[in-house]
Amino acid sequence: MVEETTHLFSHKEVVELLIKKQDIHHGFWRLAIEFGFGAANLGPTPEQTSPTGIVAVVRIGIRQVDAEDALTVDAGKVNPIG
Repeated sequence: MVEETTHLFSHKEVVELLIKKQDIHHGFWRLAIEFGFGAANLGPTPEQTSPTGIVAVVRIGIRQVDAEDALTVDAGKVNPIG
């Protein structure tokens, strides 16, 4: 039987991995998440149905920003040229 494992990453670790995947060498980059919102009437039984809000993560990426802060990664430091 295959043992299940979970690997969790911080926001900055995800950004660093995506910087390297896209071979980016310059600029400050931040995680970008596109959300989708919806609604439905849901419940564990028909008698317990309630209006319900749904949030979906549609896409995950990175966005270049002008200034460094606690959520950004400097591509020049984590993926230098050469």
